[in-house]
Parts: sequence; structure tokens; C-alpha cells
Amino acid sequence: MSIGAHTIIIAVVIGIGATLAIDLWSLFLKRAFNISSLNYCLLGRWIRHMQGGVFRHKSITAAPPRPFECAAGWIAHYMIGVVFAIVFVFLVSGDWLAQPTLLPALLYGICTVVFPMFIMQPSIGLGIAASKTQNPLQARLKSLGTHAVFGLGMYACALAVRFVMQLGFS
Repeated sequence: MSIGAHTIIIAVVIGIGATLAIDLWSLFLKRAFNISSLNYCLLGRWIRHMQGGVFRHKSITAAPPRPFECAAGWIAHYMIGVVFAIVFVFLVSGDWLAQPTLLPALLYGICTVVFPMFIMQPSIGLGIAASKTQNPLQARLKSLGTHAVFGLGMYACALAVRFVMQLGFS
């Protein structure tokens, strides 16, 4: 199945909005409960080290800093959200965009947690599913919650896009 340019643009908007929802959720957790989120500069460090052929680290915090790692991390954070949203729209088709429903977006958001738990966390020295952190259960629940918020954000953004389009701004 292929999707048109118009649908991809909508998916990009949904991905940006859902990623912004994650950032707002992280800000809330930090301000209300002093729970820190992933430092996107470290995500950028991991990505910037890939250019030199280094994909796994014993500890990403011990790896030498790289130029522009913070910018790379933030750009990657939003690009990942956009790619996840495009894949989701591809999987559910344009029908979901016409009539967004919560359950598919929420379940998809939750399923995307496999990427940080089984790719990123082990690669930056945190172990599979954050097994090498001080409190693995808390880290896992935080990751799961963050990805659930991404799914909720996709749903909310799809509703907002649909509303704007119904107003005739498409």
C-alpha cells in the first residue's frame, strides 16, 4: 500500500505533535515529581559516535562528547517521532485519519517502547530494558508511560488535524 504526499504531511504533523506531547509530559514529570527524562544530548552523543563506527557503549555518559550532540539528539528525537507516525499511518491507512480512534494509536505508541528497551538502552550501556539502571522497574514504567503518551499525542493531533481540515484549512 502506498500513501500520498498529503497523507505523509499529515503524518509528519501528527508525529511532531505527538513528540511534543512527550516533551510536555517529561516537563510535567520533572516539575511535579522531579523525575528526569532522557537527556537528548546523550541520544545525540550515541548517534554522533555512530559516524565513527561505534554503535554500543559501556556507558554513553563516559563516551567522549561530540560536536553538536545536543542538536543531533533533539533532531533525532523529533525525526523518530515523525517516522513512527508515518509508519503508523501507513499501517492503519488513511481511514484512521478520517476517523481517528484512540485504541490503535495508544497500542501502537505502547508497542514502540520496544525500540528504546531493546535497541537504544542496551546500546548506551543501560542494559536490555534498563536492566543496569539503579531502578529498572521505574525506568521501564517511565518508558512505557512515555510511549503511551506518544500514542495519546498521535490521537489528539489526528483529531486536531481533522478539525482544522473540516474548517476548510486543508
